Amino acid sequence: MADIALSPSAAKRVATIAARQGRPAILRLSVEGGGCAGFQYQFGLADAVEADDTRVEQDGVSLVVDPVTLDLVRGATVDFVESLGGAAFQVANPNAASGCGCGTSFSV
Repeated sequence: MADIALSPSAAKRVATIAARQGRPAILRLSVEGGGCAGFQYQFGLADAVEADDTRVEQDGVSLVVDPVTLDLVRGATVDFVESLGGAAFQVANPNAASGCGCGTSFSV
């Protein structure tokens, strides 16, 4: 099993955003302390892959995570979900002991 995965729908969304902004199609996932459950996911476009990053590719789009983040999200899948409540990147994280209703934070 890969350390982390990027779904096809998330890859498509990253490619669209990156093209619109004229930037490389590299999505960085990081985890910061905070949120209602203890840790909070942060997403952003990266200009480059760092030497210690773990990188996976899906349909020409890269997902990168640093070593500290990888320890918290190993085995997770980043997806892009559109629903009546809006559209957002979501992380299906098998390491999360609990999460919050909005899906943007978790605890381990």
